[in-house]
Amino acid sequence: MVKEKRLPNLPEVIFVLVSFIVIMYVFVAQIGLPIQLALFVSWFVIMLVGLKIGYTYSDLQDGILKGIHNGLEAVLVLITVGALIGTWIAGGIVPSIIYYGLTIINPTIFLFAAFVICTLTSLATGTSFGTAGTAGIAMMGIGHSFGIPIALVAGAVISGAYVGDKMSPLSDTTIMTASLTKVNLIEHIKSMLYVSVPAWVLTGLLFIFTGLFYVNKSGDLSRAEATMASLQEHFHIGWYMLIPAVIVIILLAMKKPSIPTIAFGALLGAIWSFLFQDMTILDAIKTSYSGFAIESGVDFIDNLLNRGGIVSMLDVIVLILFALGVGGLMEKIGILQVICNTMLAWADNAGKVTLSTIISGFFGNFFGGAAYVSIITASKITEKNYDRLGIDRRVLSRNTEAGGTVTTPMVPWSDGGVYMATVLGVSTLSYLPFLWFNFLAVFITLIYGFTNKFIWYTNDSDSEDTDQQIASL
Repeated sequence: MVKEKRLPNLPEVIFVLVSFIVIMYVFVAQIGLPIQLALFVSWFVIMLVGLKIGYTYSDLQDGILKGIHNGLEAVLVLITVGALIGTWIAGGIVPSIIYYGLTIINPTIFLFAAFVICTLTSLATGTSFGTAGTAGIAMMGIGHSFGIPIALVAGAVISGAYVGDKMSPLSDTTIMTASLTKVNLIEHIKSMLYVSVPAWVLTGLLFIFTGLFYVNKSGDLSRAEATMASLQEHFHIGWYMLIPAVIVIILLAMKKPSIPTIAFGALLGAIWSFLFQDMTILDAIKTSYSGFAIESGVDFIDNLLNRGGIVSMLDVIVLILFALGVGGLMEKIGILQVICNTMLAWADNAGKVTLSTIISGFFGNFFGGAAYVSIITASKITEKNYDRLGIDRRVLSRNTEAGGTVTTPMVPWSDGGVYMATVLGVSTLSYLPFLWFNFLAVFITLIYGFTNKFIWYTNDSDSEDTDQQIASL
Protein backbone atom coordinates (compact mmCIF):
# COMPACT_ATOMS: atom_id res chain seq x y z
CA MET A 1 0.00 0.00 0.00
CA VAL A 2 1.37 3.37 -1.07
CA LYS A 3 1.44 5.90 1.73
CA GLU A 4 -0.30 9.18 0.93
CA LYS A 5 2.03 12.17 0.81
CA ARG A 6 1.41 15.17 3.03
CA LEU A 7 3.11 18.41 3.94
CA PRO A 8 5.32 18.34 7.03
CA ASN A 9 3.74 19.92 10.08
CA LEU A 10 5.41 22.76 11.95
CA PRO A 11 7.10 20.54 14.61
CA GLU A 12 8.61 18.44 11.81
CA VAL A 13 9.90 21.55 10.05
CA ILE A 14 11.41 22.85 13.28
CA PHE A 15 12.99 19.42 13.88
CA VAL A 16 14.70 19.53 10.49
CA LEU A 17 15.97 23.09 10.91
CA VAL A 18 17.22 22.58 14.47
CA SER A 19 18.84 19.27 13.55
CA PHE A 20 20.66 20.93 10.67
CA ILE A 21 22.07 23.65 12.92
CA VAL A 22 23.08 21.14 15.61
CA ILE A 23 24.80 18.85 13.10
CA MET A 24 26.74 21.76 11.57
CA TYR A 25 27.84 22.98 14.99
CA VAL A 26 28.86 19.57 16.38
CA PHE A 27 30.68 18.40 13.25
CA VAL A 28 32.55 21.62 12.52
CA ALA A 29 33.02 23.35 15.89
CA GLN A 30 33.16 20.44 18.33
CA ILE A 31 34.73 17.41 16.69
CA GLY A 32 36.47 19.06 13.75
CA LEU A 33 35.02 16.98 10.93
CA PRO A 34 34.75 18.45 7.43
CA ILE A 35 31.70 20.57 6.75
CA GLN A 36 31.01 18.34 3.74
CA LEU A 37 30.26 15.42 6.07
CA ALA A 38 27.92 17.59 8.15
CA LEU A 39 25.91 18.47 5.05
CA PHE A 40 25.89 14.84 3.92
CA VAL A 41 24.55 13.64 7.29
CA SER A 42 21.87 16.37 7.07
CA TRP A 43 20.54 14.64 3.97
CA PHE A 44 19.53 11.64 6.08
CA VAL A 45 17.66 13.75 8.65
CA ILE A 46 15.59 15.36 5.90
CA MET A 47 15.06 12.04 4.13
CA LEU A 48 13.79 10.43 7.34
CA VAL A 49 11.14 13.13 7.65
CA GLY A 50 10.37 12.74 3.95
CA LEU A 51 9.83 8.99 4.32
CA LYS A 52 7.62 9.58 7.35
CA ILE A 53 5.27 11.90 5.44
CA GLY A 54 4.87 9.59 2.44
CA TYR A 55 7.72 10.28 0.02
CA THR A 56 9.54 7.39 -1.62
CA TYR A 57 13.28 6.95 -2.06
CA SER A 58 12.83 7.82 -5.73
CA ASP A 59 11.06 11.06 -4.81
CA LEU A 60 13.88 12.00 -2.48
CA GLN A 61 16.52 11.20 -5.07
CA ASP A 62 14.68 13.39 -7.57
CA GLY A 63 14.74 16.22 -5.04
CA ILE A 64 18.50 15.88 -4.55
CA LEU A 65 19.18 15.78 -8.29
CA LYS A 66 16.93 18.77 -8.98
CA GLY A 67 18.62 20.81 -6.26
CA ILE A 68 22.07 20.00 -7.64
CA HIS A 69 20.92 20.72 -11.19
CA ASN A 70 19.73 24.20 -10.19
CA GLY A 71 23.20 25.12 -8.93
CA LEU A 72 25.33 23.22 -11.41
CA GLU A 73 26.40 26.39 -13.21
CA ALA A 74 28.21 27.58 -10.08
CA VAL A 75 30.14 24.29 -9.98
CA LEU A 76 31.26 24.68 -13.59
CA VAL A 77 32.27 28.29 -12.94
CA LEU A 78 34.39 27.09 -10.01
CA ILE A 79 36.20 24.61 -12.25
CA THR A 80 37.00 27.19 -14.91
CA VAL A 81 38.01 29.84 -12.38
CA GLY A 82 40.37 27.37 -10.72
CA ALA A 83 42.03 26.79 -14.08
CA LEU A 84 42.15 30.53 -14.77
CA ILE A 85 43.79 31.39 -11.45
CA GLY A 86 46.50 28.78 -12.01
CA THR A 87 47.41 29.93 -15.52
CA TRP A 88 47.06 33.64 -14.78
CA ILE A 89 49.57 33.39 -11.95
CA ALA A 90 51.93 31.25 -14.04
CA GLY A 91 51.54 33.59 -17.02
CA GLY A 92 52.52 36.66 -15.01
CA ILE A 93 49.10 38.25 -15.39
CA VAL A 94 48.23 38.38 -11.70
CA PRO A 95 51.82 39.29 -10.68
CA SER A 96 51.82 42.16 -13.20
CA ILE A 97 48.49 43.49 -11.93
CA ILE A 98 49.85 43.36 -8.38
CA TYR A 99 53.10 45.04 -9.43
CA TYR A 100 51.44 47.95 -11.22
CA GLY A 101 48.86 48.28 -8.48
CA LEU A 102 51.66 48.72 -5.95
CA THR A 103 53.21 51.49 -8.06
CA ILE A 104 50.08 53.61 -8.46
CA ILE A 105 47.87 52.97 -5.38
CA ASN A 106 48.57 54.78 -2.14
CA PRO A 107 48.20 52.51 0.91
CA THR A 108 45.90 54.95 2.71
CA ILE A 109 43.32 54.88 -0.09
CA PHE A 110 43.88 51.29 -1.10
CA LEU A 111 40.77 49.83 0.58
CA PHE A 112 38.56 52.39 -1.12
CA ALA A 113 40.37 51.83 -4.43
CA ALA A 114 39.90 48.06 -4.14
CA PHE A 115 36.20 48.58 -3.42
CA VAL A 116 35.80 50.89 -6.44
CA ILE A 117 37.81 48.67 -8.79
CA CYS A 118 35.79 45.60 -7.86
CA THR A 119 32.55 47.60 -8.12
CA LEU A 120 33.38 48.71 -11.67
CA THR A 121 34.53 45.23 -12.67
CA SER A 122 31.38 43.59 -11.35
CA LEU A 123 29.11 46.18 -12.94
CA ALA A 124 30.87 45.70 -16.28
CA THR A 125 30.87 41.91 -16.13
CA GLY A 126 27.83 41.11 -13.99
CA THR A 127 29.63 38.44 -11.99
CA SER A 128 30.86 38.52 -8.42
CA PHE A 129 32.69 35.21 -8.96
CA GLY A 130 34.55 36.51 -12.00
CA THR A 131 35.37 39.76 -10.22
CA ALA A 132 36.81 38.01 -7.17
CA GLY A 133 38.74 35.52 -9.30
CA THR A 134 40.41 38.25 -11.40
CA ALA A 135 40.55 41.74 -9.89
CA GLY A 136 39.92 40.32 -6.42
CA ILE A 137 42.98 38.14 -6.13
CA ALA A 138 45.13 40.99 -7.46
CA MET A 139 43.71 43.32 -4.80
CA MET A 140 44.46 40.70 -2.15
CA GLY A 141 48.08 40.64 -3.25
CA ILE A 142 48.41 44.40 -3.22
CA GLY A 143 46.72 44.76 0.16
CA HIS A 144 48.86 42.01 1.66
CA SER A 145 51.98 43.77 0.40
CA PHE A 146 50.85 46.99 2.08
CA GLY A 147 50.49 45.07 5.35
CA ILE A 148 46.73 45.50 5.51
CA PRO A 149 44.88 42.59 7.20
CA ILE A 150 43.72 40.27 4.45
CA ALA A 151 40.26 39.86 6.01
CA LEU A 152 39.72 43.61 5.66
CA VAL A 153 40.93 43.54 2.05
CA ALA A 154 38.59 40.62 1.35
CA GLY A 155 35.72 42.67 2.78
CA ALA A 156 36.46 45.48 0.30
CA VAL A 157 36.76 43.04 -2.60
CA ILE A 158 33.55 41.13 -1.84
CA SER A 159 31.60 44.31 -1.07
CA GLY A 160 32.53 45.70 -4.48
CA ALA A 161 31.94 42.40 -6.23
CA TYR A 162 28.37 42.17 -4.93
CA VAL A 163 27.47 45.68 -6.08
CA GLY A 164 27.52 44.45 -9.66
CA ASP A 165 26.10 41.05 -8.80
CA LYS A 166 23.12 42.91 -7.37
CA MET A 167 22.88 45.81 -9.84
CA SER A 168 24.34 44.90 -13.24
CA PRO A 169 21.88 44.13 -16.05
CA LEU A 170 24.40 41.46 -17.08
CA SER A 171 24.17 39.64 -13.74
CA ASP A 172 22.42 36.27 -13.80
CA THR A 173 21.00 36.82 -10.31
CA THR A 174 19.63 40.24 -11.30
CA ILE A 175 17.99 38.79 -14.39
CA MET A 176 16.70 35.78 -12.47
CA THR A 177 15.19 37.96 -9.73
CA ALA A 178 13.40 40.19 -12.23
CA SER A 179 12.07 37.12 -14.03
CA LEU A 180 10.84 35.32 -10.90
CA THR A 181 9.13 38.42 -9.52
CA LYS A 182 7.67 39.35 -12.93
CA VAL A 183 9.26 42.81 -12.92
CA ASN A 184 10.84 44.55 -15.92
CA LEU A 185 14.62 44.26 -15.63
CA ILE A 186 15.30 48.00 -15.91
CA GLU A 187 12.54 48.83 -13.43
CA HIS A 188 14.01 46.26 -11.06
CA ILE A 189 17.44 47.90 -11.28
CA LYS A 190 15.95 51.39 -10.83
CA SER A 191 14.12 50.26 -7.68
CA MET A 192 17.40 48.94 -6.24
CA LEU A 193 19.13 52.29 -6.71
CA TYR A 194 17.25 53.57 -3.65
CA VAL A 195 19.10 51.00 -1.56
CA SER A 196 22.37 50.51 -3.41
CA VAL A 197 23.38 54.15 -3.86
CA PRO A 198 23.31 55.12 -0.15
CA ALA A 199 24.79 51.73 0.79
CA TRP A 200 27.65 52.22 -1.71
CA VAL A 201 28.39 55.77 -0.55
CA LEU A 202 28.41 54.81 3.13
CA THR A 203 30.59 51.77 2.40
CA GLY A 204 33.05 53.91 0.43
CA LEU A 205 33.29 56.39 3.31
CA LEU A 206 33.92 53.57 5.77
CA PHE A 207 36.79 52.24 3.67
CA ILE A 208 38.22 55.75 3.22
CA PHE A 209 38.14 56.47 6.95
CA THR A 210 39.59 53.04 7.72
CA GLY A 211 42.47 53.71 5.34
CA LEU A 212 43.13 57.20 6.69
CA PHE A 213 43.14 56.26 10.35
CA TYR A 214 44.14 52.60 10.36
CA VAL A 215 46.67 51.97 7.59
CA ASN A 216 50.27 52.92 8.42
CA LYS A 217 51.56 54.33 5.13
CA SER A 218 55.25 54.61 5.99
CA GLY A 219 55.46 51.23 7.68
CA ASP A 220 53.80 49.37 4.84
CA LEU A 221 55.85 50.65 1.89
CA SER A 222 58.89 48.57 2.76
CA ARG A 223 56.89 45.36 2.35
CA ALA A 224 55.41 46.68 -0.91
CA GLU A 225 58.90 47.41 -2.25
CA ALA A 226 60.08 43.92 -1.26
CA THR A 227 57.07 42.44 -3.01
CA MET A 228 57.76 44.38 -6.20
CA ALA A 229 61.41 43.30 -6.19
CA SER A 230 60.45 39.64 -5.68
CA LEU A 231 57.85 39.78 -8.45
CA GLN A 232 60.39 41.24 -10.87
CA GLU A 233 62.87 38.54 -9.92
CA HIS A 234 60.52 35.64 -10.61
CA PHE A 235 58.27 36.95 -13.40
CA HIS A 236 58.56 38.97 -16.57
CA ILE A 237 56.48 42.07 -15.81
CA GLY A 238 55.01 44.18 -18.60
CA TRP A 239 51.90 45.97 -19.79
CA TYR A 240 51.25 43.21 -22.34
CA MET A 241 50.72 40.82 -19.43
CA LEU A 242 47.40 42.56 -18.80
CA ILE A 243 45.96 41.72 -22.24
CA PRO A 244 44.24 38.44 -21.17
CA ALA A 245 42.55 40.23 -18.26
CA VAL A 246 41.31 42.99 -20.57
CA ILE A 247 40.00 40.44 -23.08
CA VAL A 248 38.10 38.46 -20.43
CA ILE A 249 36.53 41.60 -18.94
CA ILE A 250 35.45 42.82 -22.38
CA LEU A 251 33.91 39.45 -23.27
CA LEU A 252 32.01 39.29 -19.98
CA ALA A 253 30.85 42.90 -20.45
CA MET A 254 29.57 41.90 -23.91
CA LYS A 255 27.39 39.36 -22.06
CA LYS A 256 29.22 36.33 -23.39
CA PRO A 257 28.55 33.18 -21.32
CA SER A 258 30.80 33.15 -18.26
CA ILE A 259 31.95 29.51 -18.39
CA PRO A 260 33.47 29.49 -21.92
CA THR A 261 34.76 33.04 -21.41
CA ILE A 262 36.63 32.17 -18.22
CA ALA A 263 37.88 28.93 -19.80
CA PHE A 264 39.20 30.97 -22.74
CA GLY A 265 40.91 33.28 -20.25
CA ALA A 266 42.58 30.24 -18.69
CA LEU A 267 43.84 29.19 -22.13
CA LEU A 268 45.27 32.67 -22.71
CA GLY A 269 47.05 32.40 -19.36
CA ALA A 270 48.68 29.13 -20.45
CA ILE A 271 49.76 30.73 -23.73
CA TRP A 272 51.23 33.72 -21.88
CA SER A 273 53.10 31.32 -19.56
CA PHE A 274 54.74 29.72 -22.59
CA LEU A 275 55.42 32.94 -24.49
CA PHE A 276 56.62 35.23 -21.71
CA GLN A 277 57.47 33.22 -18.56
CA ASP A 278 59.87 30.64 -20.01
CA MET A 279 57.63 27.66 -19.27
CA THR A 280 57.25 24.68 -21.53
CA ILE A 281 53.85 24.37 -23.13
CA LEU A 282 53.22 21.16 -21.16
CA ASP A 283 54.05 22.79 -17.79
CA ALA A 284 51.95 25.81 -18.73
CA ILE A 285 48.92 23.64 -19.42
CA LYS A 286 49.47 21.65 -16.21
CA THR A 287 49.03 24.80 -14.12
CA SER A 288 45.38 24.89 -15.19
CA TYR A 289 44.82 21.61 -13.38
CA SER A 290 47.36 21.45 -10.57
CA GLY A 291 47.91 25.17 -9.99
CA PHE A 292 51.09 27.22 -9.76
CA ALA A 293 53.98 26.61 -7.36
CA ILE A 294 56.87 28.91 -6.51
CA GLU A 295 59.62 29.10 -3.89
CA SER A 296 60.57 32.76 -3.85
CA GLY A 297 62.04 32.85 -0.38
CA VAL A 298 59.45 35.45 0.59
CA ASP A 299 56.72 33.80 2.66
CA PHE A 300 53.86 36.12 1.77
CA ILE A 301 54.69 35.88 -1.96
CA ASP A 302 54.65 32.09 -1.73
CA ASN A 303 51.38 32.11 0.24
CA LEU A 304 49.79 34.43 -2.29
CA LEU A 305 50.92 32.77 -5.52
CA ASN A 306 51.00 29.06 -4.64
CA ARG A 307 47.39 28.45 -5.56
CA GLY A 308 44.92 27.86 -8.35
CA GLY A 309 44.18 24.90 -10.57
CA ILE A 310 41.11 22.74 -10.92
CA VAL A 311 42.22 20.42 -8.10
CA SER A 312 42.13 23.34 -5.65
CA MET A 313 38.37 23.51 -6.20
CA LEU A 314 37.50 19.84 -5.66
CA ASP A 315 36.71 20.11 -1.94
CA VAL A 316 34.64 23.19 -2.66
CA ILE A 317 32.71 21.46 -5.41
CA VAL A 318 31.83 18.53 -3.11
CA LEU A 319 30.66 20.98 -0.45
CA ILE A 320 28.43 22.87 -2.87
CA LEU A 321 26.93 19.65 -4.26
CA PHE A 322 25.97 18.48 -0.76
CA ALA A 323 24.57 21.94 0.10
CA LEU A 324 22.49 22.00 -3.08
CA GLY A 325 21.19 18.54 -2.22
CA VAL A 326 19.99 19.85 1.15
CA GLY A 327 18.07 22.62 -0.59
CA GLY A 328 16.56 20.22 -3.13
CA LEU A 329 15.36 17.85 -0.41
CA MET A 330 13.78 20.66 1.61
CA GLU A 331 11.91 21.90 -1.42
CA LYS A 332 10.82 18.40 -2.44
CA ILE A 333 9.22 17.38 0.87
CA GLY A 334 7.44 20.73 1.30
CA ILE A 335 9.43 22.41 4.05
CA LEU A 336 9.62 25.60 2.00
CA GLN A 337 5.87 25.55 1.41
CA VAL A 338 5.13 25.22 5.13
CA ILE A 339 7.35 28.18 5.89
CA CYS A 340 5.57 30.12 3.12
CA ASN A 341 2.19 29.43 4.68
CA THR A 342 3.49 30.55 8.09
CA MET A 343 4.82 33.79 6.61
CA LEU A 344 1.47 34.51 4.99
CA ALA A 345 -0.28 34.49 8.34
CA TRP A 346 2.32 36.72 10.06
CA ALA A 347 3.41 39.42 7.60
CA ASP A 348 0.57 41.95 7.55
CA ASN A 349 2.40 45.24 6.81
CA ALA A 350 5.26 46.57 4.70
CA GLY A 351 7.83 46.20 7.46
CA LYS A 352 6.98 42.61 8.28
CA VAL A 353 6.76 41.57 4.64
CA THR A 354 10.19 43.13 4.01
CA LEU A 355 11.66 41.30 6.99
CA SER A 356 10.02 38.04 5.92
CA THR A 357 11.57 38.35 2.43
CA ILE A 358 15.04 38.94 3.84
CA ILE A 359 14.68 36.03 6.28
CA SER A 360 13.44 33.79 3.47
CA GLY A 361 16.41 34.75 1.29
CA PHE A 362 18.88 34.08 4.07
CA PHE A 363 17.06 30.80 4.74
CA GLY A 364 17.71 29.78 1.12
CA ASN A 365 21.40 30.49 1.48
CA PHE A 366 21.70 28.89 4.93
CA PHE A 367 19.81 25.70 4.15
CA GLY A 368 20.00 25.62 0.35
CA GLY A 369 23.61 26.65 -0.08
CA ALA A 370 23.22 28.74 -3.23
CA ALA A 371 22.18 32.19 -4.43
CA TYR A 372 19.79 30.61 -6.92
CA VAL A 373 17.99 28.83 -4.08
CA SER A 374 17.85 31.98 -1.95
CA ILE A 375 16.32 34.04 -4.75
CA ILE A 376 13.65 31.40 -5.24
CA THR A 377 12.84 31.15 -1.52
CA ALA A 378 12.83 34.94 -1.00
CA SER A 379 10.50 35.61 -3.91
CA LYS A 380 8.20 32.58 -3.89
CA ILE A 381 7.66 32.29 -0.14
CA THR A 382 6.57 35.92 0.21
CA GLU A 383 5.15 37.07 -3.14
CA LYS A 384 1.52 36.41 -2.20
CA ASN A 385 1.79 38.80 0.74
CA TYR A 386 2.93 41.65 -1.51
CA ASP A 387 -0.08 41.10 -3.77
CA ARG A 388 -2.42 40.79 -0.79
CA LEU A 389 -1.15 44.06 0.72
CA GLY A 390 -1.17 45.83 -2.66
CA ILE A 391 2.60 46.43 -2.59
CA ASP A 392 4.23 46.88 -5.98
CA ARG A 393 6.25 43.92 -7.24
CA ARG A 394 9.29 46.21 -7.65
CA VAL A 395 9.52 46.26 -3.86
CA LEU A 396 9.45 42.46 -3.84
CA SER A 397 12.25 42.25 -6.41
CA ARG A 398 14.37 44.78 -4.52
CA ASN A 399 13.86 42.99 -1.21
CA THR A 400 14.61 39.63 -2.82
CA GLU A 401 18.06 40.86 -3.87
CA ALA A 402 18.68 42.21 -0.36
CA GLY A 403 17.69 38.95 1.31
CA GLY A 404 19.02 36.53 -1.29
CA THR A 405 21.91 37.86 -3.34
CA VAL A 406 23.89 39.96 -0.85
CA THR A 407 23.60 37.46 2.02
CA THR A 408 25.13 34.63 -0.02
CA PRO A 409 28.81 35.25 0.93
CA MET A 410 27.81 35.47 4.61
CA VAL A 411 27.10 31.72 4.85
CA PRO A 412 30.27 29.59 5.06
CA TRP A 413 28.82 26.61 3.14
CA SER A 414 26.89 28.53 0.45
CA ASP A 415 28.33 28.62 -3.07
CA GLY A 416 29.25 32.30 -2.64
CA GLY A 417 30.73 31.87 0.83
CA VAL A 418 32.81 28.85 -0.13
CA TYR A 419 33.94 30.41 -3.39
CA MET A 420 35.05 33.69 -1.84
CA ALA A 421 36.86 31.95 1.00
CA THR A 422 38.66 29.63 -1.40
CA VAL A 423 39.63 32.14 -4.07
CA LEU A 424 40.65 34.93 -1.69
CA GLY A 425 42.25 32.66 0.90
CA VAL A 426 40.26 34.07 3.84
CA SER A 427 37.68 32.18 5.88
CA THR A 428 34.08 33.35 5.73
CA LEU A 429 33.92 34.15 9.42
CA SER A 430 37.11 36.24 9.12
CA TYR A 431 35.89 38.50 6.32
CA LEU A 432 32.25 38.53 7.50
CA PRO A 433 32.55 41.64 9.78
CA PHE A 434 33.87 43.67 6.82
CA LEU A 435 31.07 43.00 4.33
CA TRP A 436 29.91 46.56 4.86
CA PHE A 437 28.04 47.02 1.59
CA ASN A 438 26.14 43.77 2.08
CA PHE A 439 25.11 44.59 5.65
CA LEU A 440 24.17 48.17 4.78
CA ALA A 441 22.02 46.99 1.85
CA VAL A 442 20.06 44.72 4.20
CA PHE A 443 19.83 47.40 6.91
CA ILE A 444 18.62 50.16 4.57
CA THR A 445 16.07 47.80 3.03
CA LEU A 446 14.65 47.09 6.47
CA ILE A 447 14.53 50.81 7.32
CA TYR A 448 12.51 51.49 4.18
CA GLY A 449 10.11 48.68 5.04
CA PHE A 450 9.39 49.72 8.61
CA THR A 451 9.26 53.47 7.84
CA ASN A 452 7.21 52.91 4.67
CA LYS A 453 9.73 54.94 2.65
CA PHE A 454 9.99 54.07 -1.05
CA ILE A 455 7.36 51.39 -0.57
CA TRP A 456 5.16 51.67 -3.61
CA TYR A 457 1.58 50.46 -3.82
CA THR A 458 -0.59 49.43 -6.72
CA ASN A 459 -3.57 51.67 -5.94
CA ASP A 460 -3.98 55.00 -7.75
CA SER A 461 -3.11 57.46 -4.99
CA ASP A 462 0.05 55.68 -4.03
CA SER A 463 1.02 55.23 -7.67
CA GLU A 464 1.18 59.02 -8.01
CA ASP A 465 3.55 59.17 -5.05
CA THR A 466 5.61 56.41 -6.62
CA ASP A 467 5.94 58.29 -9.91
CA GLN A 468 7.07 61.40 -8.05
CA GLN A 469 9.66 59.39 -6.08
CA ILE A 470 11.03 57.80 -9.24
CA ALA A 471 11.20 61.17 -11.01
CA SER A 472 13.20 62.61 -8.12
CA LEU A 473 15.79 59.81 -8.24
